[in-house]
Amino acid sequence: MTRYQLTDPQPAVPERLRARLEAKLAERGINPAATLPDTPEPIPALEAAQQRIPVDYREALVEHPDVAAWVRKVAEGAVAPNAGGLNPQYGTLGRRRIAHGPSLLLWGNLGTGKTRQAYAAIRALTASGCGVAWHATTAADLFGDTRPQAGVDLEHQIRRIVRVPLLLLDDLGAAKTSAWTEEILFRLVNWRCQNRLPTIFTTNLPPVRELADSPRQPILRDLVGDRVLSRLSGMCTPVVRFTGPDRRFQR
Repeated sequence: MTRYQLTDPQPAVPERLRARLEAKLAERGINPAATLPDTPEPIPALEAAQQRIPVDYREALVEHPDVAAWVRKVAEGAVAPNAGGLNPQYGTLGRRRIAHGPSLLLWGNLGTGKTRQAYAAIRALTASGCGVAWHATTAADLFGDTRPQAGVDLEHQIRRIVRVPLLLLDDLGAAKTSAWTEEILFRLVNWRCQNRLPTIFTTNLPPVRELADSPRQPILRDLVGDRVLSRLSGMCTPVVRFTGPDRRFQR
């Protein structure tokens, strides 16, 4: 019987495969021992939101501590997808959704960063892991979009904006007022106040006139009325004031 003696045994199969793999990587200039860059994983909700956010605010980050606290509170109040349905036990393992929470009023001079922080808050919420349907508009655009138009269901248009889970209403008090605009604004604020839907308001006007203010100083109360201001006071916690020079001129 012939006996064979292996003087130079072949390496185990896994080692041979590893050697072949390393050789192929070397041919392509890839070093498997190199440290991988710390690249964050993409967040689909944030990527989708980026397409709807104005270009100037797509890199906005929450900087004001009160705005950051508001974002955390709204995110913590997110609920399971079916929590408000007739069968709350269904779908409880899905992604939590923004449902109810406080609103936010940002006011201050022109160009002090109110709108930037508002969009930064939206970006932070979409990146928090919670599902959130949101809509952003200015007060002027709100009134323009809800004016009677041929072939448009005005009531459906109003309800769609009023009932969105998260709303940004920018430049409150900047549009011309009338009995019709006052009605639209009251319906929006009243519904969202009663149903505790998170809303971000920005305005250039102080909510009320302080003793040291000039009698000629325009205030939000004069433009939106006591009924709307009362509801804003109850639903917006906190009210954040922005001060400083106009950043747009500084550019």
